[in-house]
Amino acid sequence: MVQYQSNRISASFAALSDATRRGVLEQLGQSDASITDLADKFHLTLTGMKKHVDVLEQAGFVITEKLGRVRTCKLGLRRLEEEAAWIARYHQLWAARFDALDGVIEALKHQEQTNERTQNE
Repeated sequence: MVQYQSNRISASFAALSDATRRGVLEQLGQSDASITDLADKFHLTLTGMKKHVDVLEQAGFVITEKLGRVRTCKLGLRRLEEEAAWIARYHQLWAARFDALDGVIEALKHQEQTNERTQNE
């Protein structure tokens, strides 16, 4: 089960790591579009756009439907709860580490100020 979640999260982050794919998701959030329309909008070849759509489809973010010669894309049902939870765990970890670092910096500043006062006396 853990491996499945890891693969699913990896596919999500891989899909979302590309600016074009994020743009496609934004576009599909406004309305469904054909691969041809998306390729034109993003100035890509049909083959290039199809590859982007395939990555999004494999991650569950996009659903495609072929009607005749036209492949229409729409947003999939995939939600980002698992990814948000993963990010939240690491956010807490790094927030705690940065808080500890802030404490060290404040202690060093205090020590430096104390040393300066001692030298000036």
